Amino acid sequence: MTRKNLEQLLQEADNTVDMLRNSQIGAYIYPVVPNEFTNWRDEQRAWRETAVLFDQSHHMAELMIEGPDAFKMLNYLTINSFKNFTVNKAKHFIPCSHDGYVIGDVILFYLTENQFLIVGRVPTINWVEFHGKTGSWDVRLDRDDRSPSRPGPKAVIRKRYRYQIQGPNAMKVLEKLNGGPLPDVKFFNMGEINIGGRKVRCLRHGMSGAPGLEIWGPYEQAEEIRDIIYEAGQEFGLKLVGARAYATNTLESGWIPSPLPAVYTGEKMKPYREYLPADGYEGAGSIGGSFYSKNIEDYYMTPYELGYGPFVKFDHDFIGREALEKKADQPHRRKVTFAWNADDVAKVFRSFFEPGIENYKFIDVPNANYASSNYDAVTKDGKAVGFSMFSGYSFNERSWLSLGVVDPDIKEGDVLTLIWGEENGGTRKTTVERHKQTEIRVKVSPVPYSRDARENYAEGWRTKQSA
Repeated sequence: MTRKNLEQLLQEADNTVDMLRNSQIGAYIYPVVPNEFTNWRDEQRAWRETAVLFDQSHHMAELMIEGPDAFKMLNYLTINSFKNFTVNKAKHFIPCSHDGYVIGDVILFYLTENQFLIVGRVPTINWVEFHGKTGSWDVRLDRDDRSPSRPGPKAVIRKRYRYQIQGPNAMKVLEKLNGGPLPDVKFFNMGEINIGGRKVRCLRHGMSGAPGLEIWGPYEQAEEIRDIIYEAGQEFGLKLVGARAYATNTLESGWIPSPLPAVYTGEKMKPYREYLPADGYEGAGSIGGSFYSKNIEDYYMTPYELGYGPFVKFDHDFIGREALEKKADQPHRRKVTFAWNADDVAKVFRSFFEPGIENYKFIDVPNANYASSNYDAVTKDGKAVGFSMFSGYSFNERSWLSLGVVDPDIKEGDVLTLIWGEENGGTRKTTVERHKQTEIRVKVSPVPYSRDARENYAEGWRTKQSA
């Protein structure tokens, strides 16, 4: 029997939105890495106060692209300019659909001449792989999928380990490991450092606002390298960060991780839907939250809305260029942080301690996202003015926060209403218990929310937003 593809699945579904809102995929799991090494509160504090080791070896997919046409193909697939893009540099790589809506984003590493590595969530990996396999590009592809969410007794093996050392003491840890001053590696450039007698490639990066490095190497060295870093970091307060805290880092630094990939509509996207399997990320993924529209395109996001406007460069031909040229001068929703009202959040928790009343949707701690892509409606005077798209608790800020987008006329400091919970008692997702909706007041705040991140990130990275 022929395996169904995504296009066939969508044709059989009554409605794409309803299919995804009732997906049975279950909770998103950051695989293999323990939930906590100490406790998630102290692990959050460490990236602000001392130093942390993030283990990114398992939750992201990777695709190696090699060959004479690798540079040209990748530039054709992204809004980014490749002008002055050379070996030992990296980019935040953002592809769009033919209609100018974001499919996803990854980090692109320019490793050697004609050799690139992209690392990140599956939708972008799928899109690049599709063009490499079906186009006329002279490229070779080597894919390494994310580790299984529930591996059971099977050993988990990746091609590469991937760690980040971040926080105000990160450079002290790295200098100790290197045996002296670090090479002068500029932001989003690559170099090499010494760890335990090995030469290790590194990327100047920063998820927590303070300077740090991302390092990677052969997976068989993962345990050895991790143990050396951990031992060297003890005098500087370095902590290992577990899966619970790791996912919340973006709340302070301002990256929206999982907008819905804009692949479900459009005649030009049909060959791609026919390529994708029915049971892949795009077919099995879930939409959650209080925003509901029968039109799947209402969930699509432009690069401008997600804060990627500075990356859109019309100096090259790329998929989605014509559509984005038409959108470029229009008013855009913009990315913001929402700071949730503490009393309203407490009201939700209190509903679980009052027998006989209907509870509100549980707010999981510290990461409250319960779908692959989250869309909670945000309103002003009863009118929809945006979405809340990724939510959780920051012990550093002592606040419940979420990242989202708002209409152009919404100002920083405005107090809006977030509708928490799903309609009619909730969808059939396995992550949703029966509940009733409630309103939570949220204050429109800067992005990144963390002052360290706002002041220390390079211009354009997790972009500074204007009110």
